[in-house]
Parts: sequence; C-alpha cells; structure tokens
Amino acid sequence: MKRILLCILVFTALSALVGCMSILEDEMLVESRHIVTPNSRPPVEQSEVFSYDELRTALLELVMQHAESGQILYYSFDEDVQDDIDLACLEIQSNDPICAYAVADITTFSTKIVSYFEIDISIEYRHTKQQVDSIVAVSNSRYLGTELLSVMSDYRDEVLIRTALRDITADDIPGYIKDTYYDNPRSIVMMPVTVVRAYPEVGDDKILELRFGNIEQPDILRRYGESLSGAVRRYAAAAEGDNDGEILLSLAEKLTGFCAYDEGVAKAISEHGTQNYSATAYGALVIGSAVGEGFAMAYKALCEELGIECIVILGYLDGMIHAWNVVSLYGDYYHIDISMCAKNGIETAFLKTDSDLAESYYMWDLVAVPACRGDLTYEEIAGIEPQAPDELDEDGNPIIPDDETEGADDPGEGENTNNDEYDDDGYVDGEPYESGEPDDEEEL
Repeated sequence: MKRILLCILVFTALSALVGCMSILEDEMLVESRHIVTPNSRPPVEQSEVFSYDELRTALLELVMQHAESGQILYYSFDEDVQDDIDLACLEIQSNDPICAYAVADITTFSTKIVSYFEIDISIEYRHTKQQVDSIVAVSNSRYLGTELLSVMSDYRDEVLIRTALRDITADDIPGYIKDTYYDNPRSIVMMPVTVVRAYPEVGDDKILELRFGNIEQPDILRRYGESLSGAVRRYAAAAEGDNDGEILLSLAEKLTGFCAYDEGVAKAISEHGTQNYSATAYGALVIGSAVGEGFAMAYKALCEELGIECIVILGYLDGMIHAWNVVSLYGDYYHIDISMCAKNGIETAFLKTDSDLAESYYMWDLVAVPACRGDLTYEEIAGIEPQAPDELDEDGNPIIPDDETEGADDPGEGENTNNDEYDDDGYVDGEPYESGEPDDEEEL
C-alpha cells in the first residue's frame, strides 16, 4: 500500500514539473479581459519638438484638429521652458485667426523627464469644430459680395469670412452689407441687422464673424422672397412700350396704380434700411403700400428685370430721409421719384434733372451719384404737346398780343366818351344825352 502511495506522489510531482516547463517554453496560452480602471486616461495626441517654433506649430496643430487635450515632448535644454510654453500659447491666441476665433483658453502642465519636458495640454473652445469648418476664405471684394448675397438671400444667421485684405475690416462690412442689399432688391426681402467682430482684433489676416438678425424667421422670409420674385416677373411682363422711355413710363404708371404712398410711415422712419415692410420692394409689389425706399427698391427690381440700368438713391427730401431712383436712358441719366409720382402725379417727378431736384429741396451725394443732365421730359415720352409759356412784362403780368386788344379802346356808336355820369333816367347832369346825331323830329 505504501508503495502505491509513493508511486502516486512521484507521478504528481513529475506532472507539475512538466507543466512548469511548458509555461517557461510559452506553450501555455492564457486569455483574460483587459479592464480599464476608472482613473486611467485615454490616449492623447503626442508629438516631439526640439525648438520654440516647433512647439508653437505643435500647439497650432492641436487647435486645427480641435483636440481638447494633447501631449508634447519638448527636448529643450532651456530651464525656462514654462516661459516658452506660456509665450507660445499667448502668441497663437493673439495672432492666429483660427486660434483667436475658436479657443477660449489653453492650460498646460510640464514635467521634467531626464532629457526632455513632458507637456500636457488642455484646450477649451468657445466655438465648435463645425463652425471652424464653415469659415470661407475671401481673396477679393467681388467674391465677398457674392458670398454676402448668398448668405443674405438665404437668411442665414451667421457667416464666417477669413481674409487678409486691408480694405475689408470689421468697420467696412456694414458698407458691403448695404451695397449688397440695395443692389439686389429682388433677391433680399429685408436688410438684416448685422453685428461684426474680428478675430484677432488687429492685423490683416483675420476672421470676420457676421451675425444677422431679422424680424421674421428664415423660412418665412424665404417664402416672402418667392412671392416677391413672382410679383417682379408678373408686373415687368405687363409693361408696355416700344422703347425704354415708354417702358419706364409704363412701369411708373403701373406701380403708382396699385401701390399707395404711406405718408404716416414715411414720417416715422428715421433711417435707411429700417426693418419695415413699407421700406422694401416686397411692401410695394406684394403688400401694395410703401414709402420712398420701398417704391425705389420695387422700381429698380422691375427695371433690371427688363434690362434697364437703374440704381437706388438714398438721400433727403424736405429734411426727411428719402429714396428714389436714377435711370440710364439713351446715354443720359435722369431722376425718377416714384413715391412722389404716386403722391403728386407722374409729371411732377418723372425724368428730372439735378437742377429740377435741387429746386424741390432734395439732397443726395453728388459725388457718388451720376450727374443727371438729360433733356428728355415726361411730356415728350408721354406724347403730350407742351404749352408755350406766357410772356410777362416788367411787372410780371402776361403780355396780351395786339390782335386780341384791337378795338378794345375804340368807343362804340352812341357811347359816352366824356366819362359823364348818368342818372336813373338816362340823363347826364339832368339833361338828355346827345350823341351828335340829328333829331328825327327836327328833320321833320
């Protein structure tokens, strides 16, 4: 029995020895699940740099990737490495447009590891990666106008523009917005209120953040825009005439026929481009009520639909803000104020010169607006024969032609030419009036 137990113990020992040899020779495979402990950090972007410029570039790359954290191994023998880190963070946030726009704060923590510094980076953003990716690069003012037209006609609430042009600054943008709106009355229902901010605030290379505000939601304004385009096509197609002059007159007659001048609103509006439908082409062509600016925007839209050059003039009339049009006709320019045509009659404000408007208390930018000195008149376009003006004497009284006064001073037969006074019985000074003719009774 003891011999059997001894054999069993020897066999067990040999088996254990063989198992250990198998483990040492990698013949035993053991699988286990990898459990991440709650305190473990996710892997971070890591890069190696050897100079200050490389350090700055590595920080920029993290921002461009919109990474919230990263690690930089800085092989520097400069003991003031933290000064380098702080300066690099400040420089990219102050000078680089993307960092100035997107980054709210950068925090760092550096650790000396024998021959290098391990720098842990944490980045807090004020704008999303989607916003950064939407930035549009603009290389000239014409492309800027195209981009603004696209954004404003779609009634978006924001656009981000990157440019290095010196003549496109935050202060210049309102002028570009204004020009885009007044040049495209058919495409943009209403000029938005715009807030502009530059990132960074100084320097040529910058990102301009434009935020727009309207009194209506974008989907409503898009629907209004479709109605406006349809009205422009419809009314322009109804214009009559064999030449541009007759077409301009026909457009004026039709526009003043269905749109009323709202004098009350005109007195209340204190600035051009105000968000009031009466100051828009939509108000004139769709609603049927407008002030000077609304009439001018509508008339420009109709003229350009028919290929006639027409611009909107922003000025003053009798000290109040006002707007009207200047059109090009047969090589000359003329003023046309459709709102005053509606109020006072077409002949009062159609095809007028600079001199005509100056006499009527208009004021406008004489440098920016083409000179209007043409000799055509409303009467010529309408086919009305002008009446010759009366000739006046020195006292300002009309001079009557001689043929109209002939015989007017000659005394008639039997008339009293002595300025004598008659009594009730027809006697002069108590005696019968004698005309000098023979008495019938005396002849008898």
